[in-house]
Amino acid sequence: MSIGRTDLNLLKVFDAVYEERNLVLAGKRLHLSQSAVSHALARLRELVGDELFMRTGKGMIPTGRAAAMAPALRDSLRRIEATLGVEPFSAQQSTRRFVIAANDHLTAVIVAPLSRELQRSAPGVDLVIRPFTRLDLAEQIDLGRIDMAVGIFSQVPGRLNSRTLMSQGEAILMRKGHPASRRKLTLRDMAKFPLVTLSVGGEEEGAVGGFILERGLARQSEMFDRHALEEALLAVQEAPRARVTVPHSLAIPALLRETDMLSIVPASLAIALAKSSDLLRRQPPYQAGTSTIRAVWHRRDDHDEGHVWLRDVVAATARLAEEALD
Repeated sequence: MSIGRTDLNLLKVFDAVYEERNLVLAGKRLHLSQSAVSHALARLRELVGDELFMRTGKGMIPTGRAAAMAPALRDSLRRIEATLGVEPFSAQQSTRRFVIAANDHLTAVIVAPLSRELQRSAPGVDLVIRPFTRLDLAEQIDLGRIDMAVGIFSQVPGRLNSRTLMSQGEAILMRKGHPASRRKLTLRDMAKFPLVTLSVGGEEEGAVGGFILERGLARQSEMFDRHALEEALLAVQEAPRARVTVPHSLAIPALLRETDMLSIVPASLAIALAKSSDLLRRQPPYQAGTSTIRAVWHRRDDHDEGHVWLRDVVAATARLAEEALD
């Protein structure tokens, strides 16, 4: 194909369909009708000599050629916009959509208050939350399908950038009336009572040492410091027992309410669950680690005005969440 025959608007249509996997949603994003999107795709297919997308029951699935085109094409479109200075960002007037990957705990702690702030300062901005548990998280950032991932990372590759949002320790949750509720928790308690643990991926997903490594990005899978717990119990010649491991924090209250199990969770989650689910919160009887939550994004977005604004408002929201831990 010749670049001289190419309408750059066709490339924006391709980008929207690739992300949305749906012609109607792509049209809404571009303020075009479905027929206009279909017509643009037909023109692009003729130019490229490939079907690009196959219509299925799950939406518009990209062909191999489309998947190969997408990363470089999105990067090029962003560079063109940055170079020309098009679409200046105004939070109050923007109708931009941002996609953030986060687990359910961080969605409650950071993203929920962030949504309230958007309603006040950026009423036209839409926010989409993707599951942090997806195994292709790094790929999704590379492709531009996720603007930002919020979580705990031990390794961030050079093509990505990061910003510290907040730090927190751990806490123990138990039901009211638990046998250990009338006294200070001990290491013997941590061995005697089975645990409910929170994990978004195990060894079957490639987790090593509590982290999953993909494309150079290492994200935390276990939401507690297992090593600190095991080391502490070694001193009393005991070992912990994780009776139930769940991927979602919302399951924890129901599991604790009718049993004598304990749960080790991030401090901010413990505060939220103790308040909303009538659970008791206690400090661990050992020195648990402190976790640092970071925002991660692709460096191509470093100077994008809208992305800079998003990073700032996420950081401000996280600071408020961290202050609530004191």
